[in-house]
Amino acid sequence: MSETVAEVGEFRLIERFTRHFGTTPAVILGPGDDAAVVTAPDGRVVACTDMLVEGRHFRRDWCSAADVGHKAAAANLADIAAMGAKPTALLAAVSAPQDTPADWLEGLASGLGAEAAAVGAAVIGGDTTRGDQLTVTVTALGDLEGRDPVTRGGARPGDVLALAGRLGWAAAGLNVLSRGFRSPGALVGAYRRPQPPYAAGRDAALMGARAMIDISDGLLADLGHVATASGAAIDVDPEALPIPEQMRNAAEALGSDARRWILTGGEDHALAAVFPPDVLLPESWRRIGTVAEGQGVTVGGRKWTGPTGWDHFAEE
Repeated sequence: MSETVAEVGEFRLIERFTRHFGTTPAVILGPGDDAAVVTAPDGRVVACTDMLVEGRHFRRDWCSAADVGHKAAAANLADIAAMGAKPTALLAAVSAPQDTPADWLEGLASGLGAEAAAVGAAVIGGDTTRGDQLTVTVTALGDLEGRDPVTRGGARPGDVLALAGRLGWAAAGLNVLSRGFRSPGALVGAYRRPQPPYAAGRDAALMGARAMIDISDGLLADLGHVATASGAAIDVDPEALPIPEQMRNAAEALGSDARRWILTGGEDHALAAVFPPDVLLPESWRRIGTVAEGQGVTVGGRKWTGPTGWDHFAEE
């Protein structure tokens, strides 16, 4: 039987947690002191934070501890990529009940460390505390490498809307798990461990992207943020978003709508960006729509009816 966090104690727990974290040349001082020190050669630091709450964002009977670590890291690293920046470091804070197995938190740490290492970043510190509900909060830092940040507000009429990464897979996996199934494995795996196109964010910035966003809450919902910030209208071409066969089959079996998964499902952490019309899109990007005068987001020239994505405070 695994020891609980109460039996291990705070300081031994921190030792077991931090041994899963590597380092990078950007880290001057890592875990173990009052604060970490990271280089900032650009003179500016991109920062974001995200929180995962058990029962709301993950379930331990659906995801391993390492899955949750990967998922928590990915949610933040994708935001850094969406600014056109290079991820450099993560900070992780965990609140856990006393009876939480210490091995579970070690698994969480291994997932965090592995996802960070995959993009050349490192987990450099954080905090642990006792709480009534298991909660994981991650903060990510990034380097703009001398470029301007790519914000949500730069889209202009005539621009091209493009996508890097995949959509609907995590939503399909969540639907499968919610119905009590564990397959298709590709869909369930996409929910457990997102695969953001991290490098595509930097590529887009280098190729002159005018606006960019991480698709965390749903394509239509997140494009709504870009449209509002830019003061423009965005139209999504549904023909540019084909439904994969695995997703189509799962939707038919579950009586669900695969198209809705693609347009409104979140947590795949694809990137959507707006480019000038004459730009040759980077290899990992594909055109999925256009920007025009007006406001709001349409699909094939028509207004979308129903929810456009995830709202944390909407009634369920």
